[in-house]
Amino acid sequence: MKKNFIWGTATSAHQIEGAWLEDGKGMNIWDAFSHTPGKIANEDHSEVACDHYHLYETDIAHMKDLGVNGYRFSIAWSRVIPDGKGKVNPQGIDFYNRLIDSLLAAGITPFITLYHWDLPLTLQMEHDGWLSEVTADAFARYAQICFEAFGDRVTNWITFNENWCTAVIGNGQGHFAPGRISDDEPYIVAHNLLLAHGKAVQNFRQGDFPGQIGIANNCDWREPYTDSPEDKAAAQEALEFFFGWFTDPVIFGDYPAIMRERLGDRLPHFTPEQSEMLKGSSDFLGLNHYTTHYASREPIAPDQMKADVGNGGDQDDQQVYLHHDPDWPRTSMGWFVVPWGFRKLLNWIKEHYGDIPIFVTENGCSVAADNKEDAVNDQFRADFVEGYTQALTQAVEEDGVNVKGYFCWTLMDNFEWTRGYNMRFGLIYCDFETQERTPKASFHHYAEIIQRHRSGGTED
Repeated sequence: MKKNFIWGTATSAHQIEGAWLEDGKGMNIWDAFSHTPGKIANEDHSEVACDHYHLYETDIAHMKDLGVNGYRFSIAWSRVIPDGKGKVNPQGIDFYNRLIDSLLAAGITPFITLYHWDLPLTLQMEHDGWLSEVTADAFARYAQICFEAFGDRVTNWITFNENWCTAVIGNGQGHFAPGRISDDEPYIVAHNLLLAHGKAVQNFRQGDFPGQIGIANNCDWREPYTDSPEDKAAAQEALEFFFGWFTDPVIFGDYPAIMRERLGDRLPHFTPEQSEMLKGSSDFLGLNHYTTHYASREPIAPDQMKADVGNGGDQDDQQVYLHHDPDWPRTSMGWFVVPWGFRKLLNWIKEHYGDIPIFVTENGCSVAADNKEDAVNDQFRADFVEGYTQALTQAVEEDGVNVKGYFCWTLMDNFEWTRGYNMRFGLIYCDFETQERTPKASFHHYAEIIQRHRSGGTED
């Protein structure tokens, strides 16, 4: 690997910051959702979470010990603009200035994600959230405020994290905030998210801010179940409905052809001006990757339903069935550990989108643990990170995929959305009662991986 390769870790504001209504922060849709009875495991919420808002210096010290040279974090929109569209909160700006300055002082490059699912509640209540282009315009203004406040020191920007989750899980299945259920709304939401990205990038480039800006999309690998043309087509289409849905527009200016064919008028159209705005609007592609499935055109059992375990788009719009190998290990989230699928996906992105730089913006796993001792001795996660970073190295060094960085998800155990505090993804154990942080075995192993690559890295 190149010596300037970014080895990092990642978090999101809502999952770690806490201080939920402190220093002028407004409410977001996850604040409301997590305080709705029955929505979150154990009725957990994120009012305090990891209290990163007050303990960020401690967390940066851990990052320095880990040896990362990059940290991907998100800004809470409602901390900067409490209602999403009105006055700026100077205390929110001050917090992120302190965080950025502390990272730079520790030799860690900040990568800012502008949106990680936490839409200001006012925009949802007054404008139906991402169902309205008003929200896209509000996002572009918010992005501009962030560029102006932090762009003198931050040169790596990500507009959105996992728009598929916002569109499908939040506005289709109703499992995530804002909790809407619809077959058609996910496509409208996705359309406005993409327009918001385009408008923000337009502001960034017209403002001549230094650095680069991109988007982080999630995708699992889809391996053809057999060598038949039908299964190969099913796997390809599954990837286009998943990754292509949110990536084709920012590279080529429109949705994948298979989506146009399948959905007809249910898929919104970009105007020529919007298409031109979106085309080439990502300087790099962020990839969040966690698992792999086999894909087939026909079910392998008579009563098999189209699976909803990560299928892109509305699942009834795809003629795809998903399967797995029973020998594949599973994380405590039930996700399969298949490092070779990661390598294949990186190669597919290169073949589909050319030599555009890629940052692996998330990759990690949850490990069940009933107590601190078990949680800290997380050999399963250490093996996961070893396997997936090996697959990444092979993709870069043997296959020539243009990957510029890898961000392990996540720095520390946190509020895992609807799973509350049941699912631990962290390299660091967090005691949510005392806020004590304890590095796990995987923390030390990831530090060794980073040091190994640095010592054997090539010059640029």
